[in-house]
Amino acid sequence: MTLLQRPVLVLLLLVTHHLLQCWIAFGSVDEEGQKQEEFNEELLLKPLPDRTVLAHFHFQSSAPPSTSNGRHHHLFPKAISQLVQKFRVKEMELSFTQGRWNYERWGGFDPIASSNAKPPGVELWAVFDVPQHQVDASWKNLTHALSGLFCASINFLESTSTYSAPEWSFPPSSGNLRYGTLPREAVCTENLTPWLKLLPCRDKAGLAVLLDRPSIYRGFYHSQRLHLTSTGSGSKGTDSGIILNQALTVVLQPIQPNGQRASMDHASEKHIQPSWSLSSIFGKQVRGRCVLAKSSKVYLQLDRGLVAELKRIHKENEKSVANGLTSENFWSYPSFELSANPDRIVVEENSLHSKSSSILYNFQVEKYSESEPLDLGLTWKIPVVWLCQSAPLHSSRYLMGSGNERGAIAISLKSTQLREGFMGAFADNERCELRVDVFQVVPWYVKVYFHSLQVFIDQQPKAVSDVIEKIHVSPSKDKVSPGMMEMVLKLPCRVKSAALTIEFDKGFLHIDEYPPDANQGFDIPSAIISFPNFHASMFFLEDGSVNKSPLLSKFQEKSPVMSYTEVLLVPLTTPDFSMPYNVITITCTVFALYFGSLLNVLRRRIAEEERFLKDKATKKTGQLPLLLSKLSAKLRGRPWEPPHSPPSSSFFISSKLVFKVILVAGLAVSWQYYFS
Repeated sequence: MTLLQRPVLVLLLLVTHHLLQCWIAFGSVDEEGQKQEEFNEELLLKPLPDRTVLAHFHFQSSAPPSTSNGRHHHLFPKAISQLVQKFRVKEMELSFTQGRWNYERWGGFDPIASSNAKPPGVELWAVFDVPQHQVDASWKNLTHALSGLFCASINFLESTSTYSAPEWSFPPSSGNLRYGTLPREAVCTENLTPWLKLLPCRDKAGLAVLLDRPSIYRGFYHSQRLHLTSTGSGSKGTDSGIILNQALTVVLQPIQPNGQRASMDHASEKHIQPSWSLSSIFGKQVRGRCVLAKSSKVYLQLDRGLVAELKRIHKENEKSVANGLTSENFWSYPSFELSANPDRIVVEENSLHSKSSSILYNFQVEKYSESEPLDLGLTWKIPVVWLCQSAPLHSSRYLMGSGNERGAIAISLKSTQLREGFMGAFADNERCELRVDVFQVVPWYVKVYFHSLQVFIDQQPKAVSDVIEKIHVSPSKDKVSPGMMEMVLKLPCRVKSAALTIEFDKGFLHIDEYPPDANQGFDIPSAIISFPNFHASMFFLEDGSVNKSPLLSKFQEKSPVMSYTEVLLVPLTTPDFSMPYNVITITCTVFALYFGSLLNVLRRRIAEEERFLKDKATKKTGQLPLLLSKLSAKLRGRPWEPPHSPPSSSFFISSKLVFKVILVAGLAVSWQYYFS
């Protein structure tokens, strides 16, 4: 009995020891995760000059480096962590965009316009921490993983003919960088739902409750972005830390109390800006924060141009306060009214490129609950017309030429008439130069002649060497890689307009390479125009708590002013896609006639046919001649025989059959000879 109990005790001790180790490991991981993993949610609201409202959602999840064997997350999405560790992703950004950012009306010199305004469709770029010869393989695997994670066609970027490797014109500049776009990718709720599942509370609590699908997709512009950064090397058994930023930028049109949308006539001063609230643009209210979020805030930003216009109206108002406009009384100024009192008012500091500063109203979501929800609203009392600050040059792109053989691409840069504010006293200096970086990718079937590059300054042709300081060209290879062009332009500060033109030939595709809607045309991805000397940064500093805001920390980063041009639609020569259908139809018809007639001849029996003809001839003679023939045979004492059909009829029928067979055989031989 003792011998039987001893193995049972040993087994029980081993199981207990294993369970104790697991409990200690999970307990330590749980304690570490609760202390260091963080999640923050923020919402920025901003009225725009064209009677619309900008809503920018920003969610940040961070996971610190871990030395444990395996990683157990509490807040950070496990799918993103596995993706970073598997493919050694150092930095990555993925965006889904519907619509195009209006740089003229919505501005182009602020962090949102420079960092969150993306080209239509899908844009993906990634930097890998792998050797150079493994970058392409890591990119291919990453596209397949993201395609399954976000229910999109990102796997089409795996081919070398769809992505490029920028060297220095696209930030961040790295040799392990890969960049690809899908301009025609449709954006829908199938892409938004996986994006929301990465949030700890999803769309069930917190600020994500406002993300009502019908409200978002009826807007003028919608862009959801995912940007992750690996904060460690991940060597010596240490998993690298990850910072994941999820941003959703939408431009919505407020709905009036009568159910109608606000008019877009922003040029007329007779119309007061439409009043709006969270419930009028999203159909919902904020009923508290996500319980897993470290901080939950809502910001209302007044643009620099709007603040300058309100100050001008304030000075002209006879009932204005003698002390002027300050951050303490600005929210109660009679030009507008807020539905809720802000917890803090912050004024932008160090606004170097503008005469006025932006103002930010801070609302803490922790103060609100189900019984007292936050329905932030803005009610205008007087007409206000202002303009958002634009980039130094407004960029646009278009096609030149006609026909399906050749054409030209033109990039136009026009001054925004704000050079004095940007350059100041240096604008009058002859040596003052404005640097512009251009990054352009063209598909392989658009065969660009880089030697045909021409430059025009103020509608006057200039030598390429006088304007272009640096250029890098990567010619396209048929069905292998796209063409890429990187340029650094040095323009005078007083330039009014500049243009670049380059010629190309249209290639021919195999019939299997045409998309289903080939007659619509083929897309050339957006070009990227950046101004390295100008930084779209905003500093909101009042106390230590403001510095902890991830959104305001992003605003303080010195990122260059950047804009995207239009997506070009190039018509290519397309074959007649109805010809295969016609060939199949006539071939099937000929084969049906041939085999039908052949089987009819082979299966037909001559004896039965003659008997059928005799019966038919008998029926045609009538009953009276038949009775007379029977009576005559009886009187003669001979057996009665039915009348025979005339031999000419039988000969005619047999000759007709022979003619059919010969005709079908001749057609078949002719058909075979023609195609051989």
